[in-house]
Parts: sequence; C-alpha cells; structure tokens
Amino acid sequence: MAQIIPVPPFDCVVFGATGDLTLRKLMPALYYRFRDRQIPEGARIIAAARSDFTDEAYRNHVAEAARQHVAKSDWDDATAADFLARVSYVQLDGSSPDRWTGLNDLLGQEPDRVRVFYMATSPDLYGPICRNIRANDLASEGSRVVLEKPIGHDLASAKSINDQVGEIFSERQTFRIDHYLGKETVQNLLALRFANSIFERLWNADVIDHVQITVAETVGVESRAGYYDHSGALRDMVQNHLLQLLCMTAMESPISLSADSVRDEKLKVLRALRPIAPHEIGAVTVRGQYTQGAVEGRAVAGYAADLGRQSHTETFVAIKAEVRSWRWGGVPFYLRTGKRLADKLSEVVVVFRKLPFSIFPREVAELSPNKLVMRLQPHEGIHLEMMTKDPGPGGLRLRPARLNISFEEAFKTRYPDSYERLLMDAVRGNTTLFMRRDEVEAAWQWVEPIIEAWGEAPETPKPYPAGSWGPTSAIALIERDGRTWHEDFTQEEEFKR
Repeated sequence: MAQIIPVPPFDCVVFGATGDLTLRKLMPALYYRFRDRQIPEGARIIAAARSDFTDEAYRNHVAEAARQHVAKSDWDDATAADFLARVSYVQLDGSSPDRWTGLNDLLGQEPDRVRVFYMATSPDLYGPICRNIRANDLASEGSRVVLEKPIGHDLASAKSINDQVGEIFSERQTFRIDHYLGKETVQNLLALRFANSIFERLWNADVIDHVQITVAETVGVESRAGYYDHSGALRDMVQNHLLQLLCMTAMESPISLSADSVRDEKLKVLRALRPIAPHEIGAVTVRGQYTQGAVEGRAVAGYAADLGRQSHTETFVAIKAEVRSWRWGGVPFYLRTGKRLADKLSEVVVVFRKLPFSIFPREVAELSPNKLVMRLQPHEGIHLEMMTKDPGPGGLRLRPARLNISFEEAFKTRYPDSYERLLMDAVRGNTTLFMRRDEVEAAWQWVEPIIEAWGEAPETPKPYPAGSWGPTSAIALIERDGRTWHEDFTQEEEFKR
C-alpha cells in the first residue's frame, strides 16, 4: 500500500476570504479534509479580507455558504462547529501596508510551523501582497504561496507577476494552482498510460487518428461578467486548463513521479506545440459568443444582455493544435471550450485510426473507430468504445459497445474535490500537480499570437445560441478534416451507473 505523507501542523492564510472562490471552493474543501481527519490538531485557517467581520460573524458567513456547497449527507453540525472553531478572521487590505498587526499577532504565536499563503484575489494583487508579507517578516523557510490562475493576461504580465512573487518566495515555495490537475481522472491519465503497457504501446501517431479535449459549461458569466469580459475563453480556459490536459495526454514518460520529472515532460509538450501563424488563424481557430437560447429547458439571455452592453469578447473557443514530435507528428489535437453550451462536461477523447480494410459488408455494420473516453466531470470515469457482435440469432450484426469504468461505482467511495487534494499537497510541499513558472510562460507564448491575431482581425466572434454546441464554424473546423466532434451522450447513463 502506498504511504500517505502526513500533514504537518500548519497555518493557512487566505487572502480574498470573502470572495466566491473562498466560500464556494476553499472552505468546503477544508471542511472535508477536517472531517476526514487530514487537518491535524492545532492547525489554523486565517481568513483575511477588507470587509468588517468579527470571528463569529465570519464563521457564520462561512457556515451559510458551506451548506450550499457541501452535500447534505456530508454536513454534520458538530463537525462543522469544530472546524469553524479553527477559523479566525483579520480585516486588512492585502495590497496596503496598513493594518497587518492582527495577522502578525496570530502568526507570531506559532513562528516555526508551515505557513500557506493562499491568493484568492485578483492576480494583480499577488505582487503587492507578497511584498507586504516580506515587509512584515511573515515569510519563512516553511512558507508556501498558492497562486490562482490566470497568472497574468499575457506573457509580459505573467513574467512580471512571477518576478514580483519570486522576489519573496523561491520556486520551491511557489504553488501555481490549476484545479484540473487535482481531478482523479487527470491523474489517472498517468496510471492509464504508464502503468498499463497495452495503452502505452498504442499511444502514438501509428495508431491514434486524433485527440479531442472538451471543457463545456452550461452556465453563463453570471457574477464574473466584469472579470470575464477582460479575459475571454482563450485566457480563462485554454491557456491553463485545456493546455494542461493536452500536456498530460501527450507527455512522454517521466523518469519518476518527482515534481520536476513530471513538469519537465509537460514543458516539452508546450514547447513542441506548433505556433499558429497569423495567416492561418481563420482556418484553425474559431471564437464565438453565446446569444439568447435555452439551457436545460429554461430560457437564458445572451452574453451582451448578461454583461449589460455589447462586447467582442469570446465565450467559446475551438482550436486545432499540433504537437511537433515523433510520437504525435500528424495527429491533430482539437480543443474546445465554451459557456452556455448544451451540457456540462470535461473530457479527453482519444480516437484511434479506422481499420485499413473491413471483412464485414456494409449491411452488417458501419464500423466506428475505437475511442478511449476519459471523463473528468461529471461522473468521473473511463470507457473504451469498441465494435462487438449484437447478441442473438439471425445473422451477424455489429454495433458499438463500451467497456466502462465509473470510478464512483468501481471504488464505492466519494471522490474528493480537486481543491481538497491540492490544498493538502501545498501544505505537504508537494509541487507535482502545480504549474512551474516556465510552464506558465510557455503556455502564454503559444496563446499570445492567437490573441494578437484576433485583435487585428476585422471579424467579431461568431454567434451561437445558448444550449447549442457552439458556432457552426466549430463543426466545420473538424469536419473539414473528415472528422466529427464526439457528442454521443448515450454514454451518460453508463457513466452514472
């Protein structure tokens, strides 16, 4: 049995403690880790924000929010009370040098323990907050800083943020979080490929026709409209989440599971991505923006109405990418992500090459290529789609069938949210599932020419009705190559079972 590294006593300071991320993700994740006895005796969670709260008022605020994001069956009033007793609140503006006395007093009580400074704030505050941490002598050898994505809005700003944070915290102490890397299915990509010779021997251009990576959301921009309009889907999703999934799918075997061995291989994939030239932007990229439509049976407004004004910001992106390597030469990676799409899902689909010759006549079956589908959400699992004989007499008939692994069903356990794993990894000092500086900058280096080309192009984002799968030009992007997007959701019930 693999050894679980114990969690040392720690103080976790969350800047931006009244924000959506803290209340919706971080506090519920910490509650679950406390409930499962992974938070040791004496550990403290210190919430820091500008709002005027007492400890008791903030704890009540957290409890009210957590009840909405923790399953009813997992919520226990006594456990919650014990957890909330570990939560303290200090009022301060992290970017200002004033009013740090309360935090100094709290952290000064335990100067030698692990300190995790979590930046649940706007990225432009990372540098100022880190400078104030240093000015108040709060950064120690046992400190870590956790940075939420996006790191900047382009390559120059990413380098600037990394430089500012790097003045105070070493690379070893810096944890750039991408919560997709904490998902079970993403980590299972490593197990699937490098613990099973059957797949690793097939994982190349000789056998694989193409790869599709989809991250689809049914929600609109909602409370994030102001941020989102300055970001768009390319910066918000492609530069981090989708490229990290591409790296995990395409990487070569690391020499070990050490943090730098894994991240070295991911970096090689990012550097092997073929740059997209300005003259081919229209052929290999699509940007769209949702209009009014219907999602899950209810009418919803378009992006302009959600935002309150007209905008050219994209809410949908599709890209045809290529990895220039011997393993992947000639294999396209089709990426797509968007808001207000037909279904909420994140998945990686590996489509194998068609048979070069079929002994079966067309009236028996139209042979479908084999597909390996790795579902990240919802209902995490893996299935292999293959052709099989339709049971019964009356001749030979073929149809697609699935070998299915639902993680929830197979292992009969609750799968922790990715933040639960990543928070504890940060406390332990394990950087494997976090992005290294050179990874972040390599991703921006590939994405930035697309941003610039879109900015110079006269075309606006293609409209698509909410509740659809994006603009028709996204369908044309893949069908020009004789392929089609994987949208067979008869699998949904199998993933649920």
